[in-house]
Amino acid sequence: MAGSKEPQLTMLIALVLGLSVLALAVAWGLRGFVLRQDNGTPEMRKISDAIQEGAQAFLRRQYRTIGLLSIALGVLIYLLYAFFRKPHPGEPAAATLALTTTLSFLFGALCSGVAGLVGMYVAVRSNIRTASAARSSLNKALQIALRGGAVSGLFVVAMSLFGVGLLYSVLDALHFEPTKIPLMIVGYGFGASFVALFAQLGGGIYTKAADVGADLVGKVEAGIPEDDPRNPAVIADLVGDNVGDCAGRGADLFESTAAENIGAMILGSGLALANPGVFSPAQVVGLMLFPLVARAFGLVASIIGVLVVKAREDEDPMHALNRGYMWTAVLAALGFVGGTYWLLNPAGHPVAWWHFALCGVIGIATSIAFVYITQYYTEYRYRPVKSIAAASVTGPATNIIAGFAVALECTALPTFTISAAIIASYRLGASSGLAHAGLFGTAVATMGMLGTAAYILAMDTFGPITDNAGGIIEMSHQPEAIRKRTDRLDAVGNTTKALTKGYAIGSAALAAFLLFSAYLDEVALLGSPLQAVDISKPEVFVGGLLGAMLVFWFSALAIGAVTKAAVSVIKEVRRQFQADPGILKGTSRPDYGTAVDIVTIGALKAMVAPGLLAVAMPIAVGLFFKLFHLGAETVAAFLMVGTIGGILMATLLNNGGGAWDNAKKYIETGEYGGKGSPAHKAGVVGDTVGDPFKDTAGPSLHVLIKLLSTVTLVLAPLFV
Repeated sequence: MAGSKEPQLTMLIALVLGLSVLALAVAWGLRGFVLRQDNGTPEMRKISDAIQEGAQAFLRRQYRTIGLLSIALGVLIYLLYAFFRKPHPGEPAAATLALTTTLSFLFGALCSGVAGLVGMYVAVRSNIRTASAARSSLNKALQIALRGGAVSGLFVVAMSLFGVGLLYSVLDALHFEPTKIPLMIVGYGFGASFVALFAQLGGGIYTKAADVGADLVGKVEAGIPEDDPRNPAVIADLVGDNVGDCAGRGADLFESTAAENIGAMILGSGLALANPGVFSPAQVVGLMLFPLVARAFGLVASIIGVLVVKAREDEDPMHALNRGYMWTAVLAALGFVGGTYWLLNPAGHPVAWWHFALCGVIGIATSIAFVYITQYYTEYRYRPVKSIAAASVTGPATNIIAGFAVALECTALPTFTISAAIIASYRLGASSGLAHAGLFGTAVATMGMLGTAAYILAMDTFGPITDNAGGIIEMSHQPEAIRKRTDRLDAVGNTTKALTKGYAIGSAALAAFLLFSAYLDEVALLGSPLQAVDISKPEVFVGGLLGAMLVFWFSALAIGAVTKAAVSVIKEVRRQFQADPGILKGTSRPDYGTAVDIVTIGALKAMVAPGLLAVAMPIAVGLFFKLFHLGAETVAAFLMVGTIGGILMATLLNNGGGAWDNAKKYIETGEYGGKGSPAHKAGVVGDTVGDPFKDTAGPSLHVLIKLLSTVTLVLAPLFV
């Protein structure tokens, strides 16, 4: 038996690790390509160096804090597993489990941190090279910005894949039962979620506190344009784009892919156990490693997608990016169909493979649908954003009412899309002829949706790179024609950032459903199977209610943190304007460093409370209701309803904030009186309200949804 399993395992692991290393090598090559480009005039370099310094100072402090929190939590997990957990039959010894879970937690946290830092390193060096290229060619600037973003995208997805593949092969080499391994490495997903939550929260609070502070005093009070070098908070604002969108979103999608890989492996082992005798030992290994193989094919598709992007000088850069995305999606779909035929094709069930292939295609189609739905709600070519701009003519109050109405409305289409994807993939899996294959069908759809993750993340990091490039051009007083070119790229960057949030929430919704199923599988393996979660029991109903409430409380803390930090920035900018009138005249240089320090300290202080709330609440609910012998079931309700609430709330915050932002940009194109008009001032107020929605609370909720799932997966044994 061992003989038939080993060659297959060795080949698949070699393929997965080989393709991850290839993707890392390509990322390294793209890094070289970006750094070889011209880095502008001395004046431009001065600004870009200030952005680099600010970003590195913030990340050093942030990751020191996250590192200490991770080590403390690692010790706690070890103690809980080693001393408080009842051993269940057929499990490795308590000390072994405690060690593998804790080490995989710390390894996940470390990989997540490294992935965020590497993306950031290249992004803060791509901005000036994009700005410099924009002086001669739009296409060249577009390629530099996208390839700089792709370093982050490829690195994040390849690291997440490499980490899971490596852990699996190490535990297999130690002769653990293959179907038991995924439950021993759930700690990796939890470590990644834990770091992602703090990276996204800290980065999100930082970026918006700086942005709100810079906008309100600069644009509204002093009447100076955006990215004006006279504004003391301008460097903090440009640093914020990087720490929020590159490092924060990188950690978010790292954690999505890691948690989803492990969740799908748990469901794969469940499928193998539910169909005894159907899969040969080699096929069981293929079934378990299918998520990793599919992800590796997706990486190759993303590499090709990034390299084919080029735009004509007169073309909308978004068309070029969409072409690259379509290439990636089609190639990922082909890789998927091949992978299912190869690995999900047991002898007695000839139709199973194409049912699963269709599930993957549904996932890819869902990700494309999300891209277009988000564009509809956040681009100023369409009704929602135009309606907010029209409402701005009568002042800030009507702008905010119209914007909030759009935010509430934009939860409908994404919900229909996710619902259709979950039901269709479940039914396809269930009709494949294999027992209990419905959930595995939804897992395959989630893999399909995350198949293009590396390209999507490249488009996301493209946003802050082009935003910074525009800032560098403005602050170094380049001609208006060049600023127009970077404005076109920046407008596309705003759309790509909104798209990634839409994509991240869609994949979080599917991944959360998958991880919820993995939780039920794990509880069943621990000897207390839940046939259903019975919400008519008062304790279980209360668990669900607490899950929904957590989403609102967490969002309140995140948005409140932005207010606190922004107030201190506003006071500092006003203080500098009063103390030195030469700043506004342009005769003396503002003190950028003080503003950067104020935001850094404010953001790091403020990120701890919402982060700890998210980790502590599911544990508290599980342990409290265990006293009523309903721990596992109450946590299941908490997880389910919390996830549903989180998906809707995050969609509302992301798209609502994006729509407000682009309504202001639409007015700036000259509509309703253009820049400086009363409608524009109302638009700036609406945009400021939307800022913490779309860049702090919304993105942090994606991570919260998956963190709830990974916390409960790791600590399920304590609730049973």
